[in-house]
Amino acid sequence: MITRTIQSHIESKFFKGKAVVVTGARQVGKSTLLKQLIKKTELPYLSLNCDEAEVRATLENAGTERLKSIIGNNKIILIDEAQRVKNIGLTLKLIVDNMPNVQLLVTGSSTLDLAIGIKEPLTGRKFEYNLYPFSISEMVQHTNLLAEEQALEKRLIYGTYPDAINYPGEEKELLLNLSDSYLFKDILSLTGIRKPLQLEKLVQALALQIGNEISYQELGQIIGADKQTVERYIDLLEQCFVVFRLSAYSRNVRNEIKKSKKIYFYDTGMRNAIIQNFSTLNLRQDTGQLFENYIISEYIKASNNDRKFAKYYFWRSFQQQEIDLIEEVDGDLNAIEIKWNENKKVKFPSTFLDNYIVKQTHIINRKNYSSFFYK
Repeated sequence: MITRTIQSHIESKFFKGKAVVVTGARQVGKSTLLKQLIKKTELPYLSLNCDEAEVRATLENAGTERLKSIIGNNKIILIDEAQRVKNIGLTLKLIVDNMPNVQLLVTGSSTLDLAIGIKEPLTGRKFEYNLYPFSISEMVQHTNLLAEEQALEKRLIYGTYPDAINYPGEEKELLLNLSDSYLFKDILSLTGIRKPLQLEKLVQALALQIGNEISYQELGQIIGADKQTVERYIDLLEQCFVVFRLSAYSRNVRNEIKKSKKIYFYDTGMRNAIIQNFSTLNLRQDTGQLFENYIISEYIKASNNDRKFAKYYFWRSFQQQEIDLIEEVDGDLNAIEIKWNENKKVKFPSTFLDNYIVKQTHIINRKNYSSFFYK
């Protein structure tokens, strides 16, 4: 089993009088991680999967006495895919408030329904964590640094979902099945979107534009929707851990772009499945884009897993000067340029360096990338 970096943080929160909520896309290993931690306790536990209709019916609007009878003598209760249960937040609140000796563990594959059904009732009653596909650091710990560096092309093409790692040779089929069943069935069923073809076209358009600034209006023209609908769909995709947005960094320097957005995918394998392109790098035109997406997603994972709580942006001026990634940690700024070709010369724009106090500048390429995520 591949050890998840965040698992020690989660384990440390057991039996602190609060629910532990783990969110993340489907099939990233949320249930596997929590079940591993449960087994370490050697305590009796109950596992309930809310994908099952009977479980959903049991948990909907259940009162305290009913919940006590369901949990019985178990000391831990795991509720999987909790967002599928109507009013689940109130049910979870009853468990936390009335069963102080029971550790409640919850997983969810979207923040959308969790925000509606869980967030408010569990205010002050939960520790919440995100789980992403495997990170570079986790893979190096599982194998070794050299093996992971040699697997770079494979990571860019197939990503790091657990199934893509655990079933070598079957990555393409597994990723295509996951993108179809999760993106275009599960998300739609959770949200009641009436025009699934629009969402499908939008995801494909985003996959083809990674690393580019996006326009909601232009995307709307592609899919036949207004820009408000496009923004709502992107909100949905972000809350379901498919994509994430980078905003333009600005503190009112006159020539900066202030409202632009870029969109990246949490996993390059999922991105390639959406456009159905698993070609090798020597046959691709988008290698640089893939590498940029991969590195930026690794920064997001590392910040989350190490509890760094960084904020990320890109920067561009009206004169087309650009920095791929701006990292802000406790007020300190790091400027990062990402280039596939290690021989490409990079100069950080003086407009940015002259107007901001920059702690560090980094140039990341295919030869040195691993050193930024594994020391």
